[in-house]
Amino acid sequence: MEGGWPFEGGFLLCLTVSLLLPGRSSTFTINCSGFDKYGVDPAVFQTIFNQKDFRPVINYSIPTQVNISFILSAILEVDEQLQLLTSFLWLKLVWNNPFISWDPEECGAISKLTVTTENLWLPDIFIVESMDVDQTPEGLSAYVTSDGHIVYNKPMRVTSICSLDIFYFPFDQQNCTLTFSSFLYTVENMLLGMAKEVWEIADTSRDIVRTQGEWELLGITKATPKMSVGSSLFDQIMFYVAIRRRPNLYIINLLVPSSFLIAIDALSFYLPAESENRAPFKITLLLGYNVFLLMMNKLLPASGTPLISVYFALCLSLMVVSLLETIFITYLLHLATTRPPAMPRWLHSLLLSWASPRTCCPTKLWKENMGPGLTPPHLPGPKDPGQLVGKELAPREAELSGDSGLTSTQLAGLWVQFSHMMDTFLFRLYLLFLASSIIVVIVLWNT
Repeated sequence: MEGGWPFEGGFLLCLTVSLLLPGRSSTFTINCSGFDKYGVDPAVFQTIFNQKDFRPVINYSIPTQVNISFILSAILEVDEQLQLLTSFLWLKLVWNNPFISWDPEECGAISKLTVTTENLWLPDIFIVESMDVDQTPEGLSAYVTSDGHIVYNKPMRVTSICSLDIFYFPFDQQNCTLTFSSFLYTVENMLLGMAKEVWEIADTSRDIVRTQGEWELLGITKATPKMSVGSSLFDQIMFYVAIRRRPNLYIINLLVPSSFLIAIDALSFYLPAESENRAPFKITLLLGYNVFLLMMNKLLPASGTPLISVYFALCLSLMVVSLLETIFITYLLHLATTRPPAMPRWLHSLLLSWASPRTCCPTKLWKENMGPGLTPPHLPGPKDPGQLVGKELAPREAELSGDSGLTSTQLAGLWVQFSHMMDTFLFRLYLLFLASSIIVVIVLWNT
């Protein structure tokens, strides 16, 4: 028609006016005839695309309902030092656009179409704990159904703040939160809901996780608190993600070698106290344990003091105490064989009461001062009892024996036996402390 509006321009103008005027129809039925034969005609969606800058509602006082669900497909990294959790999500957002509808029967049973997100209004949903800028790939599309529902799926690599407690490392369990909210729309404009039940999200995430890394997903729960910022109130959904560390790597590389070394150190007490190899053997074990800790230090958390570090420090301390005990016993034996001091009466009585008759001289030796008593084969001096009968004490021997009347050989034997008694007592004390410490550590880990 000459001098008038083109047919298509008039149609679009009338459609726009009908959508914006109050009291008009709440939906726009798209003429989709021919979609199944000639493809989608972009012109019929152009009016809707032109409204992408505005929240799609008939009445602006009605909030838009946005339903959220996600799939946790991977736990990429847990940084204990920076207190960060890096994960990979597939986020799903569902909302309704009341201006979109068509009759699938007129469109060859086409019930949904894909539309690029550049042509649609998108809710500004973000994760409150996120420390990275959203790096969503460009050019993504969303499903648009015949009744106006829009389903938008997007992948997200999320680095979020998480309060990590590493005391029970490597048997620790962490609870991190992922809070979804809008940074622009308050509860008057947008409400958040669930596109799936939370147990479905947890089960699907456990099934989808393919990484056999350090962490495993235990479960996901949710809460729906409101976030107040000044006088504005924002709706949000908070998901609690429970994860647990797989300890096999640390058991094999840390706990098992450490347990073997401390067990060997305990067994080294069965080496003869007179042997010259016990102290060097313990020194070698101590140096080897220090080298082991230096090599395995990269497997330990960089911050904090986990229980396993206390366990390693305890094992190292026990090995040092074991070495000091060996040095002490060696000193007593050396003192007994070179210049044994006079033994106090109370110490001799204690030695007699503690030791068995097979390993200690009879009590009458103290009273009658007869017989050779305790002469170990490695000590100098007479080994035949007959050699001491009727023999007068030399000045050197009398000086060493003091008021006890014992020969230096007998006195040396008593000090040697006292050294063995102390060696046995300290070994049992060592085992008691080692066993109690390990039990305490295991109980703490189990809690």
